[in-house]
Amino acid sequence: MKRSVKFLVLGLLAGGVAIAFGLRDGSVPATATAAGASNPGSTSSGEMRAALATPQDIAEGKRVAEASCASCHGLSGIPKPKDKDMPNIAGQRPGYLYLEMRVYQSGGRGNTPMNNAVKFLSDDALIKVAAYYANVDPAEPAPAPSGKAASAKPDAMSVGKAASAGCAGCHGETGVTSTPGMPNLIGLDPKYFIAAVKAYKSGQRKSDMMQTLVSAVTDAELDGMALFYGLQKPVKAKTPSPGDQSAGKTAAAACAGCHGEGGVSTGTAPSLAGQDAQYFIEAMKAYKDGSRKDDAMKAPAASVDAATIKNLAAYYANQAPQAPKVRKPLTVAEMAERCDRCHGVNGNSTDLRTPALAAQRTEYLQRVLRAYQKGERKSTAMTAMLDGLTETDIDGLSMHYARQKARSVVYMPLPSK
Repeated sequence: MKRSVKFLVLGLLAGGVAIAFGLRDGSVPATATAAGASNPGSTSSGEMRAALATPQDIAEGKRVAEASCASCHGLSGIPKPKDKDMPNIAGQRPGYLYLEMRVYQSGGRGNTPMNNAVKFLSDDALIKVAAYYANVDPAEPAPAPSGKAASAKPDAMSVGKAASAGCAGCHGETGVTSTPGMPNLIGLDPKYFIAAVKAYKSGQRKSDMMQTLVSAVTDAELDGMALFYGLQKPVKAKTPSPGDQSAGKTAAAACAGCHGEGGVSTGTAPSLAGQDAQYFIEAMKAYKDGSRKDDAMKAPAASVDAATIKNLAAYYANQAPQAPKVRKPLTVAEMAERCDRCHGVNGNSTDLRTPALAAQRTEYLQRVLRAYQKGERKSTAMTAMLDGLTETDIDGLSMHYARQKARSVVYMPLPSK
């Protein structure tokens, strides 16, 4: 057959005739950019061909599964409950299964038990075993949680808002201070905010009061607080700022390299625009006498006198703060909507090469998504999609797809016009 082949989705069945496919030139195919897929580092221009799996082919695929796959994935394609890291492959898209086995054969996933399981299987065997597993009934959705587990985890913003309530007495309800000596908490990059609080927590920054107040703050609460303050409308501190602003502006030229023009930082240094003047003065004194240690601030603080510090404080306090680049987190439904663009509605893929996620194991999805985040699995598209997602986001997304009803898809090959 020398012509190309198109594929048409016929319908959704619990089983039936499956379509798998291979490549004409025998090369290792590049896999789909999707959860559970990876790229072995090569691409292929080989022509796709249709491979209609007959009942005999599926029976032969079952024999291959019994010999090479069932010990881990089960003959049903649904591993035992104790094997939490094993994916459900029952009802999975045959093209995806075939492509993934080719990746393992090529060593694209390193040295794993899967490499040995498929290492010596022929291309014909791969197609047939893919057709077999694609034909068995998919797993049932994970049950909805009950009891304490049914309580939805609060989102990061809610966690942060609740945790920041204890800070409102000094720093204001939204991080805008009206108490001289207490810093504004808005307009700060979340990474800087987190690092500063941890420095108080560890005693690196000296303040008995702050160390006591933040000692019980968890990492999740701290992340939420940084997000909460980072998303507030930036407003200048509502405190006095005596000093010569003009002289302060002149002196601030030496600070712009780290803290930005007008005190709006674009790097790792904190933004100073709109900051409480008294807090700025006390911080500079601490850097100057060494009670607050920071190698980058030691020399600059030592080079200015008290009058200059006061003028700098006045200048920065009267500059307009700007919101840091903080992305508002998506809800699980919003994240899933983005994933469904490739993986199908509710995770039921209609693409030959893109895996279905519906009714997949929660633990497996969590592991795979984190592997993409860490770069252990390679996919430009998946890395971009997962950028900025927290551990809680990944857990929520994984549980969402585990609870979706999985549906088998039958493909009909049609000749090109």
